Amino acid sequence: MVKGITNRWIVNYLSVTILIVIALIFGLLFMVRSYYYESIKTTLVDKGAETITALSDIALSDEGYNASAEARLREYTENFADKELMELMIISSNGDVLFNTTGFEPDANQSMPDFDQAMISSDSKAFWKGALNSGENVIAYTQLLRNKNGDCIVGIRFVVSLVLADNKIVTAIFVIVAAFLLLLASFIIPGLLFLRTIVKPVRELSATAKRIAQGDYETKVAKRYDDEVGELADSINYMSEEIKASDTLKNDFISSVSHELRTPLTAIKGWAETMSIGEPDPVTMNKGLNIIINETERLASMVEELLDFSRIQSGRMGLVTGKMDLLAELDEAVYMLKERAISEKKHLIYDHPENVTPVLGDKNRLRQVFINIIDNALKYTPEDGEIGIQVVEHDEMIFVIITDTGCGIKKEDLPRIKDKFYKANQTVRGSGIGLAVADEIINLHKGKLEIDSVEGEGTTVTISLPVLDSDDEKILQGDNVP
Repeated sequence: MVKGITNRWIVNYLSVTILIVIALIFGLLFMVRSYYYESIKTTLVDKGAETITALSDIALSDEGYNASAEARLREYTENFADKELMELMIISSNGDVLFNTTGFEPDANQSMPDFDQAMISSDSKAFWKGALNSGENVIAYTQLLRNKNGDCIVGIRFVVSLVLADNKIVTAIFVIVAAFLLLLASFIIPGLLFLRTIVKPVRELSATAKRIAQGDYETKVAKRYDDEVGELADSINYMSEEIKASDTLKNDFISSVSHELRTPLTAIKGWAETMSIGEPDPVTMNKGLNIIINETERLASMVEELLDFSRIQSGRMGLVTGKMDLLAELDEAVYMLKERAISEKKHLIYDHPENVTPVLGDKNRLRQVFINIIDNALKYTPEDGEIGIQVVEHDEMIFVIITDTGCGIKKEDLPRIKDKFYKANQTVRGSGIGLAVADEIINLHKGKLEIDSVEGEGTTVTISLPVLDSDDEKILQGDNVP
């Protein structure tokens, strides 16, 4: 398996590109070579036709090859205008070289395949490409000069050296290869530079992710480009912030729960030890039992809040909904806390209409919310303070408004007051998850829990819930169908 983006790019894409370039180079070289050789052949064919036309008087003569024809052929050979470009040979019908433009005695051992082929060819023409006995590569072309009866008088043979053509082909090869190398470089260099803009940030992202995994949440990834890699950098940074917040939340949870559990457990243990020593008087016994009962209830309440928090975190917070009277559950919550308000010398004022429209809800969960909110109002309200509870129905919504004249909430703490384990006032007992659970329950009822507060004046909590409508009635009817 090839590792690394750059290596995969080289293996999967660059190698294919190089193969294509090589194939194109060979294809172009074949075309260039064919072009030069075909050009030479075309020139030889034209020159052959020109020569046959020039010697047509010999072909039209009835005498064939005689002294007059020999003189005419010698003259034409000696005056051949293109002797610098090619060699002209006059060959007898039996294959002997009669004249040539070089002025040298021809090699008697040199074969002439093109002449032999022309002698048996129907069109009296033939080409040959090969090497002479001297090693020189040539292209030879023979065209026979025949008389009126079709008998061969002589063969007209042209021989062209391929040295010049091959030199041009080699030059063309260098030019083509150089051009394709430049083209390949223009593809490879930008590609590698582009890969670097991906690979380097990805390596940084990987290193940063490892540091985050080791607990270094302060490390950040520099966003170099506004693209997908940049978005990934933003995501890593956001993930780091979220993990840091989650870690802080975990630590706050441990600290808060440990503190909250320690207080009632200490009280229970202390009074249990007091009651176990000797025979305490009835007053001390009753006081100790009441404290143990109250602290046990407090522990049970905290455990229930933690269970609710766990359900929220895992998405398992469910509702058992039905048609319910909101006032009945609110009345019960107020009744449960009324005696406490009296014992703490606080005024609990409850104002509500005779009836309100039913709602679709979970009565136990909503009662839990009311108790939590009223309990908070009592905790933060001093002696002789006032807690007001008002119910208003308006525009198909029911509003439960709970106000207090307590210490209030600082402006900077207000946006986070419903966050899990967040406590604006650390001096008051509580786990810091009650409001988070209450907010989640109200959201599941398609309602809202809103908090307004002024430091030093008090706090107002407004719970809004939709009344039962026709769609809710259909849901209830469907639930009741066996």
